[in-house]
Amino acid sequence: MNKNDFKVNIFSLSEGLFPLVARLLGNKTKAEDAIQEIMIKLWEKRKQLENHPNVKGFVFLTARNYCLDILRKKRVLVSDGEFHLNLLKGTKEETQLENNELNEIIIEILKNLPKQQREIFIMRDLDGYDFTEIAIIMDIKITHARVLLSRARKKISAVLQETYSYERGNYE
Repeated sequence: MNKNDFKVNIFSLSEGLFPLVARLLGNKTKAEDAIQEIMIKLWEKRKQLENHPNVKGFVFLTARNYCLDILRKKRVLVSDGEFHLNLLKGTKEETQLENNELNEIIIEILKNLPKQQREIFIMRDLDGYDFTEIAIIMDIKITHARVLLSRARKKISAVLQETYSYERGNYE
């Protein structure tokens, strides 16, 4: 694989890697540095990549493993639930306050989800990965990724329903 092929086939995936790497490392600057290191590692393995049946999957799996290695080396546990969500934005001050409150509620719900469900929900609904990429990154089957996402969405929906029913005075 020459420099141009690498640039087109591998380096072009770095933009898609950023949400995953930034979330795993918890810092945009560290993520940028990690992506550079990942690209160097992939460049060194370019001969193997030429014949690989799923290059995109290999790149995403390499990135995930690299981030997990960094976290293990520093003995820093992946913080379960320390992430920033800004799902909803409003123009009016009142709407913005409501949206901030809803974001905080969703963050708390995500903290209480099982780790795989939380990661798949974030990758699919917030980072925008498709199920094939998620399955490769998580090393699970696509159908299992779909099931976990469905369970996460149901749990989030149920807790939101419960929270807002309580706030409205609908006690069942």
